[in-house]
Amino acid sequence: MVRSLWTGAAGMIGQQANIDTISNNLANVNTSGFKKMRADFEDLLYQTVKVAGTPATEDTVVPVGVQMGHGVKIAATQRMFSQGALQNTENVYDMAINGEGFFRIQMYDGSWAYTRDGAFKIDETGRLVTSNGYWVLPDIVMPEGFLPEKITVSKDGRVSVLVPQIDENAPVDVGRLELYRFPNPVGLTAVGENLFKVSNASGDPIPGRPGYEGMGQIVHKFLEMSNVSVVREMVDLIVAQRAYEFKSRTIQTSDNMLGTATSLKR
Repeated sequence: MVRSLWTGAAGMIGQQANIDTISNNLANVNTSGFKKMRADFEDLLYQTVKVAGTPATEDTVVPVGVQMGHGVKIAATQRMFSQGALQNTENVYDMAINGEGFFRIQMYDGSWAYTRDGAFKIDETGRLVTSNGYWVLPDIVMPEGFLPEKITVSKDGRVSVLVPQIDENAPVDVGRLELYRFPNPVGLTAVGENLFKVSNASGDPIPGRPGYEGMGQIVHKFLEMSNVSVVREMVDLIVAQRAYEFKSRTIQTSDNMLGTATSLKR
């Protein structure tokens, strides 16, 4: 009976982690480039009361053993890298990836990070940066006197802009974006700010040209929205809530049984 108390508690802790994961997904439903997470569970160790195959007589064995479980624990929070919907923003600095790949970002400490969020800006030097001022790699620097409304980005990542001082009719190429993919993208470590970093589980980044060798294409003036489905998350939230209530009911039942046992008299 005491085992059921701890088993029920383990189940409630597991469902709380599940609800926390769903809550984070719903909180980021409007975060561009966000990829939803899923909580995976596994059962805990078992107490073997009777081993299957134990001899019952000289000629027979016990066909089924007796094992008592001890609940559940969270095994992983897996990120789902399915494609999010593309939203037209008409912002000349916005770029979405339609397909596989990540943008490479250089952080303030010189380290690299990767993102699906293409809500870029330019800083005071004309360099293409993220919303937090991190550099987009390879460097894309707008020339002096460029016309912001005349920036174009091709599907293969070529960035060009019209500079009247150089040529009033022909745009000038200012660089080409690269994309990076990973053998195991779910192994990337999320560090916040819509950024991921390489881990031993993700493997090394594989560079590529957008639109070639399996890489996604760049879609200019669009943003990739979160791949969170509100309807699906709400259904999962209801299921998790009911499961949490079921686990609490087992604890209440065990407590009532203990109360009955302690109230027995001779």
